[in-house]
Amino acid sequence: AANPFGLYDVHGNVWEWVGDCWQDSYSGAPGDAAPEAGLSDCFPALCGGSWHDAPRFLRSAVCLWGDIESDHANAGFRVARNLD
Repeated sequence: AANPFGLYDVHGNVWEWVGDCWQDSYSGAPGDAAPEAGLSDCFPALCGGSWHDAPRFLRSAVCLWGDIESDHANAGFRVARNLD
């Protein structure tokens, strides 16, 4: 079934690269959802789990850090656009 936004199968495809630096908690994070820092001075975050992971990892709140120089068969990104 579709989620409340009308989207299907949005979890479990690949870990998604996001615009945030990896942190072990969201304590002190900006309230406007803006990334805290540029990716040049931190470990970039991967969130959401992939086809290769246990179901407990298939949540957007589950994040880990990744090395952008390494090849990740189960990591990618989501293409999005505004519908104005």
